[in-house]
Amino acid sequence: MDGLNKKFIYFICAVSAMGGLLFGYDWVVIGGAKIYYEQFFGIVDKSFLVGLATSIALAGCMIGALTAGSAADRYGRKPLMILAAFIFVVSSIGTGAFNGFGAFLAARFVGGIAIGIASGLSPMYIAEAAPASIRGKLVTLNQLTIVIGILAAQIVNWRIAGTHDPSWNTQAGWRWMFWATAFPAALFLILSFVIPESPRYLALKGDYDGAGSVLSKIGGDEYSRSELAAIKASKTSEGEASGGLGTLLARPYRKVLLLGIIVAFFQQWCGTNVIFNYAQEIFQGAGYDVDNTFINIVITGIANLIFTFVALFTVEKLGRRTLMLLGAGGLAGIYLILGACYFFKVSGIFMVILCVAAIACYAMTLGPITWVLISEIFPNRVRAVAVATATFFLWIGSFTLTLSFPLLNKALGTSGTFWIYTAICCAAFFFLRRSLPETKGKSLEQLENELTGE
Repeated sequence: MDGLNKKFIYFICAVSAMGGLLFGYDWVVIGGAKIYYEQFFGIVDKSFLVGLATSIALAGCMIGALTAGSAADRYGRKPLMILAAFIFVVSSIGTGAFNGFGAFLAARFVGGIAIGIASGLSPMYIAEAAPASIRGKLVTLNQLTIVIGILAAQIVNWRIAGTHDPSWNTQAGWRWMFWATAFPAALFLILSFVIPESPRYLALKGDYDGAGSVLSKIGGDEYSRSELAAIKASKTSEGEASGGLGTLLARPYRKVLLLGIIVAFFQQWCGTNVIFNYAQEIFQGAGYDVDNTFINIVITGIANLIFTFVALFTVEKLGRRTLMLLGAGGLAGIYLILGACYFFKVSGIFMVILCVAAIACYAMTLGPITWVLISEIFPNRVRAVAVATATFFLWIGSFTLTLSFPLLNKALGTSGTFWIYTAICCAAFFFLRRSLPETKGKSLEQLENELTGE
């Protein structure tokens, strides 16, 4: 990193990655709160409403992700981050405040919009600002903050649930689980005003002076001149300004768009996220009571954090393709065994070990590397709308996965459900081995030439 301004680079990337922290917290807090708000709203035995309450935020994610691309191209990456932070503050307060189930669903939906915006925008901003040599590591930083947000939600849920009686938790405890989001959201809102606009967005809009100024702060004048020259050359070969969905669907971009969509969709339908969102059902199905279930949830969160650090230190060494293949193959094997254990009614610590193994495998591979790939494989001209499109399909995957789990679990049992995830992981392994190129160490403009053939 000689010549690079490490403090500035890590500061702007860390602020952007706070969107990931809020995304992780708001996404997973539902898993610990659901046992109490389901009693409060009287939906315990209503499978569809249980699934709807858990997945409604994911419907908001789809809307947020779908609109973020065009809005980020029109208004910039920075204003969208500010908007997402503001929505996080408002929705977290509203979710805990409402007494009606409909209003609760509406607040969760609005919060999902913020998740959808931040989920694609944060890694995209980091990828556009980070030097190629450390881009994968810095985009993985976004996944690290997601994981920290997940663990924070699990710890907050555990402490609130464990220090109060069930009746208080049913009336008020679950509210505080959601309200806790407002504090980091307010900090994110303040710091979003401080960071600069993405240099590649500025260059895309013709503000080369502004882009050069940011790039100079990142790596000095020579770095700025070199990066600007590559950006200008890329822009000249592509044509004017940014492209919309019509441009994205044109022949040069179709193949890379399809690759991004499949990678994004698979990250959800690999199945690991049901362990977070339906931890209560999964661990109680393995023979654990409510108190031990919360402890096990925190254990999975700690494993998630530890193995995300593994990804942080291997993404630039092993490469994106190797880690994605390791994730798909590893999860297929773990789910095969996990499904067999549920089928033969195995219970106890071995089931926790298998769940932790699945989360560890996901945390060092598919979880972070998917965001790295989505943020870097698309050309400058269509990056915002392409990232938004891929993220939209990621949230379609998340929504359908989360909504379908209670129904699949009821119809096929937990064993049959995990065997379905096994088959999906196997299919993805062979697709990725055939279609996914290696992207480590290459500039965004170099990747553009390789992946679109231009």
